[in-house]
Amino acid sequence: MHFVKIAIELVVGLSTLFLMTKILGKATLAQITAFDFISAIVLGEFVGNALYDKNVGIGSILFAIALWGVMIYIVEWCTQKIRSTRAFLEGKPTIIIRHGRMDRNAMKKEKLDVDMLQNLLRQKSVFSIREVEHAILETDGTVSVLKKSKYATPTLEDLQQPKKPVYLPYTIIDDGEVDWENLKAAGLNEEWLLKNLRMHHIHNYKDVFYCEWKKDEGIFIEKM
Repeated sequence: MHFVKIAIELVVGLSTLFLMTKILGKATLAQITAFDFISAIVLGEFVGNALYDKNVGIGSILFAIALWGVMIYIVEWCTQKIRSTRAFLEGKPTIIIRHGRMDRNAMKKEKLDVDMLQNLLRQKSVFSIREVEHAILETDGTVSVLKKSKYATPTLEDLQQPKKPVYLPYTIIDDGEVDWENLKAAGLNEEWLLKNLRMHHIHNYKDVFYCEWKKDEGIFIEKM
């Protein structure tokens, strides 16, 4: 009976956790944030305690997982509906290499040393920092890399073409809200933004799901 009880608790725990991940959506699995990491530890502890603590039954497992699932769902809802909570709950990407130069202050803030940075770059098949024009430390701890033009595949040197500058895209509007910091960093202003939106027959920021600007390619807009 002891082994049967363990088997039942394992099946119930696995089924409940699987159901919860289905409810929360694939994005939660694709991007493991600090909050998601804590959630995984806590949920694993719930099931582990149920297996080895005789005083914890199936009902306790279901209640604990359901309550934690509701809490996670609320947090996910907040990050989707209330844009101002995203930076706190999910974190923000950090530019750690800018125009080919390492941003030491950003690296220090993220507790990232050169050895760790090189390790992350090698995972992106980049074996020299000199190859990188821009590198962004994502919220899940991975690094996104934009190589210098001469190190791109195929390289411009192989094609005997002149080198072209590499520009970083700026997210101007996300889910109906303007990122004023990015707009300013791109050297643009509200008048420019309104003019471009009107050219696309858009008269309200709320009507824009996503807007991106890149110096060499201009503006890209996706409506709600």
